[in-house]
Amino acid sequence: MALFEIKMPKMGESIEEATITKWFVKEGDMVQEDDVLLEIATDKVDSEIPSPVAGKVAKILFKVNDLVPVGKVVALIDTEGGAGTTGSSAAATSVVEETKQPEAQPKAPASKAEYKEADARFYSPLVRSIASREQISPEELSRIPGTGRNGRVRKQDILAWVQSRAKQPEVAKTEIKSAPETIAEKAKPSVSVWPGDEVIEMDRVRKLIADHMVMSKRTAAHVTNILEADVTELVMWRNRVKDEFEAREKQKFTFMPAVTQAVARALRDFPRVNISVDGYNIIMRKAVNIGIAVATPDGNLIVPVVKNADQLSLTGLALEINRLADLARKGKLSPDDIQGGTFSITNFGTFRNLMGTPVINQPQAAILAVGTIEKKTAVLETPSGDVIAIRHKMYLSLTYDHRAIDGALGGAFLRRVADYLEKFDTTAKV
Repeated sequence: MALFEIKMPKMGESIEEATITKWFVKEGDMVQEDDVLLEIATDKVDSEIPSPVAGKVAKILFKVNDLVPVGKVVALIDTEGGAGTTGSSAAATSVVEETKQPEAQPKAPASKAEYKEADARFYSPLVRSIASREQISPEELSRIPGTGRNGRVRKQDILAWVQSRAKQPEVAKTEIKSAPETIAEKAKPSVSVWPGDEVIEMDRVRKLIADHMVMSKRTAAHVTNILEADVTELVMWRNRVKDEFEAREKQKFTFMPAVTQAVARALRDFPRVNISVDGYNIIMRKAVNIGIAVATPDGNLIVPVVKNADQLSLTGLALEINRLADLARKGKLSPDDIQGGTFSITNFGTFRNLMGTPVINQPQAAILAVGTIEKKTAVLETPSGDVIAIRHKMYLSLTYDHRAIDGALGGAFLRRVADYLEKFDTTAKV
């Protein structure tokens, strides 16, 4: 028997493990190359894993809902179709035992469930191993500031914590252990369920969104600026070009390409907004990668990323935004489609909302909310005096991380985005 190992693939930067959500095969099934074997889910995206070889499913090593580290063998494919040599079963058993064997720990570690109860953050096997070795409890681990993606604790974070803890006298250590609970550790408020109420557990994606949003509010100092932009010229221009674009490309032409272009230009003008905050370090991003929030049919939200948005034309932006939105609604985004964002845009106007105060999409430092466009009366200055006219107005609201972006910078950036929209080039082609 020639056994081919199917391993949990690497799904993107910072992804160390994934959950098996569905098996499409069972032991004994024959599969062809590229047949889908299983579906997995990470905190970023769901993906189907195809078989790189043809053969017979000899062994499935993990069940649905198992959390599996990247690189672990999840299944064995007999590429000879089961017509193997004596001892093949023993070979399969050996691989199974090796895969299932737990990692050796110097001391009895806290269980994964214990870590999950104390803190919603993900901890890599390495971090958990160090925590066990240094006798760091789940509660203490939850207090360690994380500098990784989405606030994750990295190796250097926990080692720095251990080093600083070692320098403290015993009295200080006792004080730390007896310190008052943080907000994150306090008991959740009791919520009564009344007669007729229905209790619905959040699905996996909604739980991830909830954790990510709470983490962002705890991490960043949120401030929001709001202004009203006169986008009359932009509206008139779109009305002229949208039918031609839709006839040619067989796709809708929305206002989002123009908004994205304005944001991309403003980020080039104000590079201190195109950043991430890593502890006391500010990371200046070279690429301008803009995430566009998309509501999915299941009521959740995902943010695919338009890479190098500052280098795309209006047509290029329109096609890429439509492509990503279509994949998002079909649940077909790849891990690369949702990674690497440096700034995000969310469109409250889709639901005819005037404005909103969005939560920053960590590890970014700012997010723009776009409101609905409405006709309003406005006073215009003309050479012959002021006149009252009907104009198309739209609210823009920028939420930014006050740790690294002050009000002057945030306000100037938002004003620049509005300027680009108000002074839109009406000769632009799509």
